[in-house]
Amino acid sequence: MKVELYIAEKIKEALKNTYDQDATVFIEKPRQETWGDFATTVALGLAKTLRKAPRQIAETIVANIADEKKIFANVTIDGPGFINITLSQSWWQNTVLHIIETGERFGEDDWGNGQRINLEFVSANPTGPLNVVSARAAATGDVLVELLNKVGFAAEREYYINDAGRQIRLLGASVAARYMTLFNQKEDVPEDGYQGDYIIGLAEELKTEHGDKFVSYEKQERQSVLAKLALEKMIALHKKALHEYRIDYQTWFCESALRDKKSHFKIVEALKAKGLTYEKDGALWFKSSEFGDAKDRVLVTNEGEPTYFMVDIAYHQNKFDRGFEVLYDLWGPDHHGYIDRVSAALQALGHAKEEFNVRIIQQVNMLRDGELVKMSKRAGNIIEMNEVLQDVGIDAARFFFVMRKLDSPLDFDIDLAKKRSDENPVFYVQYAHARIVNVIQFAKENGLELDLTADLSLLTASEEIALIRKLNEYPNVVSTCARLMEVHHLPAYLMEVAAAFHSFYHNNRIVTDDRQLSNARMMLLEATRSVLVNGLKMLRISAPERM
Repeated sequence: MKVELYIAEKIKEALKNTYDQDATVFIEKPRQETWGDFATTVALGLAKTLRKAPRQIAETIVANIADEKKIFANVTIDGPGFINITLSQSWWQNTVLHIIETGERFGEDDWGNGQRINLEFVSANPTGPLNVVSARAAATGDVLVELLNKVGFAAEREYYINDAGRQIRLLGASVAARYMTLFNQKEDVPEDGYQGDYIIGLAEELKTEHGDKFVSYEKQERQSVLAKLALEKMIALHKKALHEYRIDYQTWFCESALRDKKSHFKIVEALKAKGLTYEKDGALWFKSSEFGDAKDRVLVTNEGEPTYFMVDIAYHQNKFDRGFEVLYDLWGPDHHGYIDRVSAALQALGHAKEEFNVRIIQQVNMLRDGELVKMSKRAGNIIEMNEVLQDVGIDAARFFFVMRKLDSPLDFDIDLAKKRSDENPVFYVQYAHARIVNVIQFAKENGLELDLTADLSLLTASEEIALIRKLNEYPNVVSTCARLMEVHHLPAYLMEVAAAFHSFYHNNRIVTDDRQLSNARMMLLEATRSVLVNGLKMLRISAPERM
């Protein structure tokens, strides 16, 4: 039973019985722990409607609250009319068994109502290696899908492959120049082409696989063929890197598929039919300013070329055509100005504004020895995702990349991520799990097995109750992350669970001469282990049994 729902229901019943009033009741944690376990400001919100002082309303509600399940230990009124609820110790104790029996389902909810959500993230141009911002977006998007599905949505991961257009032509020209150099033939890399050592690596691979086959080709044909081959290799590398990072997308969608089907031109026809386009200076414009954008936008240039914006509209419309009801995109900070124009286009096509959402993921600063790491040894002007994963490990990388709010820059301390001490947050959480497993094993060696009939009323120590309360926050943490589309609350919560466990462990022996108390504490250990495993699994991070 979700206790917040029970509290809200009891307050609603009291309102209905005394004032014949229906109201939405929000239950929250008080700002100070001494005020109680939960609180509501419903009395303050009803003062105007009922034409009574908030405190008088609160007093009436409290006097008429029925608590058949004997969950409430104390209900008080503070300030102008805040209602604070303290739960009984026996309720907290009994939740230990509930957590164990619920297992992986602890934290599940159904308020998503099966709504289909498309979450597109990373979608890096396949012209270079994935970088650290891609790594942050990948971990964040992956966990968000897990969280959304945990609360009842039908969310899917999607990667958009920009496999057409100018950047692919530049990739082909860059690789072709390096390829020709391998055969002692001079060919310059375009001024705005790609310069990293990975381009040389691609050229060397193509030489190994095809020899001098392309040397005799006309320059334009050679660049076109090598663009295709290099593109296939880069996409394969991206897929491999992300899979090793424990991320598997339901859909890899190619831009070329839209262009081949002329889907972007169908979008133009739809906008024209609505009278939302016009011609100016030889170009075709969309009246995006009518839908909240700062100015109108070009769909087709004066040279007759479709803009990327035009193709992007078609891509997002395609998501809706595939049955998704809400779209979420995770974009880098350089795309902030692009949000309003895409939103305007989708509104023009008949979609509600709230059906298209963008979260901006801010920059990542990599630090080593307290100094900023500026670039990759291989890619030139970026720090590769794979370099970081190989340096600190996947567990640490995923944990660190989701530790901060998306709209805040992330300082990633490489040295800290590699430490095997309590200073390292992921080590701290994983060590809590490993310690629990070790204690359970020790207990078994001393003839103590998990007993689901244990007397949980024996769990009265302050550290025991504090740990139980913390464990019971897990469902709310999951829901909060999903509602706000912010994942950083989850790793922060797991660190709090680890801290509460370590406090309990250091102040209370688990295996004692008191068999009944030992059984009860073994139950608490198992509940804690279960919550840690659930949270780490949500983050796609391992829960080691030895460290």
